[in-house]
Amino acid sequence: MPVSASLASQAPERAAEPQPKTPLLGWSAFLPAAGTRLPAVDGTRHRAHTTSGRAALWAALRQMDLPPGSGVLVPTYHCPTMVAPIVLAGHRPVYYAIGEDGLPLLESIAEPSASGARAMFVAHYFGLPASLHAVRTWCDAHGVVLVEDCAHSFFGMAGDRPVGQWGDYATASLSKFFPVMEGGLLASQRHPLRALRLANAGLRYQVKCLLDPVELGAQFGRLAGLQHLLALALRMKRQGRPAPPDARSADAGDSEPDLDAMKQCDMQRVGQAPGWATLALYHLLPRQGIVQRRRDNYDRLARGLQSLPGARLLQPVLRPDAVPYVCPLWVEGAARADAVYARMRDDGLAVYRWDRLWPGVPRDTRDFGIRWSHEVIQLICHQDLRAGQIDHTVAAARRLLART
Repeated sequence: MPVSASLASQAPERAAEPQPKTPLLGWSAFLPAAGTRLPAVDGTRHRAHTTSGRAALWAALRQMDLPPGSGVLVPTYHCPTMVAPIVLAGHRPVYYAIGEDGLPLLESIAEPSASGARAMFVAHYFGLPASLHAVRTWCDAHGVVLVEDCAHSFFGMAGDRPVGQWGDYATASLSKFFPVMEGGLLASQRHPLRALRLANAGLRYQVKCLLDPVELGAQFGRLAGLQHLLALALRMKRQGRPAPPDARSADAGDSEPDLDAMKQCDMQRVGQAPGWATLALYHLLPRQGIVQRRRDNYDRLARGLQSLPGARLLQPVLRPDAVPYVCPLWVEGAARADAVYARMRDDGLAVYRWDRLWPGVPRDTRDFGIRWSHEVIQLICHQDLRAGQIDHTVAAARRLLART
């Protein structure tokens, strides 16, 4: 019997309690905590806030004033929201392969002048940043603008520099590390940023930016004592919800390719400023607890997932200067990984996978990006997962891998 059919025939074993996939706003988020102080992307000289990491990538491209239709180098292993800003800005994605360390295979990239590549996106995957010295040298030699994508790595060191300080520009996502529902960052250590000229949202949206994280936190029992007040506020929030904005952006043009992929990437708010509540929470909340609890959760996952049959962690031991976004588990064999991932999702575990790539990604036998898109399962380890939830994920992963 095929692996997928064998696992599909087994009844799901649900998590003992729901596992939140994002950080939660709760009373503990406001409490100072002991832990290691590490640098962050917002330690750069120049910074501007956006509504998301994808909006920050779009804003970075607009800072460059590239000729229309310029090529932008982007890894084959990506979330589609890494490619959508390139298309929205009127440019072309030019894909490059990555090695087993997640860094670009620079020797496999065609001469940028031949492909028309003028910029390059390089990601610190999984919150496990690495030095970009070789990439920085290559970009300087070829006149390519380097954008350091820190969506997974808000905190930490990338070799001998803080994250965000290798690129000409760096981008980050607030909602992956803070208990907010939106928020991105455009940063640069090298270049002053021109004003983004973002439109402020109306009062209704400002209230929504406050109530959305409150509602999510309350759903998971993180704001005890406010039940009656929250119930009233949430009833008010649900009254008169505005219609969603048009999926097309004015900058996209009438001949935008891959429209279906663009629609799935939610690029409507790239020209809008983030909500006041988002920025207030981002500036107000202590950070050391975020750093330490994420590291503790990663270590707990890593200890529990040692010596797995046909699977391994990409980084079994967390470096002292890294703050993880997820714990990446490499399950060998696409069919086996597909089956294990599907059952993890069915069991309600907090997991992701980047298996939905932008149309037209090329195949290269040297490239680990295509393999990772199916075989690497991202086990979430954010600060608001409890020890019992982490242990449930470990037990489920071990059980599923033993059965395949």
